[in-house]
Amino acid sequence: MNTLWHPRSVLLWLLLLGLCGSAVHDDTALAAAPASVADVIEQTQPKIVKIFGAGGFRGLEAYQSGMLISADGYILTVWSYVLDTDYITVVLNDGRRFVAKMLGADPQPEVAILKIDASDLPHFDLDKAVRLEPGDRILAFSNAFGVAQGNEPASVQEGVVSVVTNLAARRGVFDTAYRGPVYVLDAVVNNPGSQGGALVTRRGELAGILGKELRNSLNNTWLNYALPIEQLRESIDAIRAGKFAVRQEEQPLKKPAKSVRLAALGIVLVPDILERTPPYVDGVVPDSPAAKAGLQPDDLIVLVGDTLVQSCKALNTELEYIDSADPVRLSVIRGQQLVELTVQPAEEK
Repeated sequence: MNTLWHPRSVLLWLLLLGLCGSAVHDDTALAAAPASVADVIEQTQPKIVKIFGAGGFRGLEAYQSGMLISADGYILTVWSYVLDTDYITVVLNDGRRFVAKMLGADPQPEVAILKIDASDLPHFDLDKAVRLEPGDRILAFSNAFGVAQGNEPASVQEGVVSVVTNLAARRGVFDTAYRGPVYVLDAVVNNPGSQGGALVTRRGELAGILGKELRNSLNNTWLNYALPIEQLRESIDAIRAGKFAVRQEEQPLKKPAKSVRLAALGIVLVPDILERTPPYVDGVVPDSPAAKAGLQPDDLIVLVGDTLVQSCKALNTELEYIDSADPVRLSVIRGQQLVELTVQPAEEK
């Protein structure tokens, strides 16, 4: 028997099918919808750590932030004076305390990697870090002002990416050696203790690391920004591979029969009066190997080869591993630039 479909019946069935399709579509969209901000915060907090180290004076707070980037205790943070000590304390979200080792730091983007003896830790997967665009909404996690000491949660701020710009276009304006892209934010996120904190999307995806406090030298305003993770991958991989490392005491000592000396290079450092006096160049002997290489007074020596040196003592120790006839590769911070030099010792007569 043939069935006769009335036009109104056809229209009714089409409407019903459309409603069913919409319901299915809505259910799918609901399942794929991003988690709430509360859920994202709850999932992200265990990946944030509080770091305590050197400082304690006015304007030199002895704390900063960091983020776990592996289950076995690797921590990404900002390279600063806070890490200039042998006793770096890391406090996890649950209040557990660890003594951390500084594995290394890259002076150019000013990032460092710490390591604690722990396992099965919640962490960010750097391979899943995302790139942000202007207008994207973000969350910033950090131990701003050091308010979290134990198992207290990190501070969370909500904001928007105002612009993606390049600090290279602002040479001399901001006191930093970094010259790459940054996310400029509309929230005041670069507070004391915030450096090293995590910038994530509203879905909890890692996007950047909060930088140091930077003041604009032209108008005296503060820059609120984060460094994109994609700009740091090469440095992070290099540090984890042993480049930019800090020489550990347990490393085997293999020194040449005759090591190079600062005096032979023509380098005069500032008086070593502190436990960790930064290796600033106080003077350069005229016509010396250092002078011919272009070293200047007030240069801060940060690397000997690929090894990070944080004090005059560490610099002298590192030179003990270099033969007196071999060239010495130095990286120095001069003003707001990272300058690489090669000093060739003079032939001894």
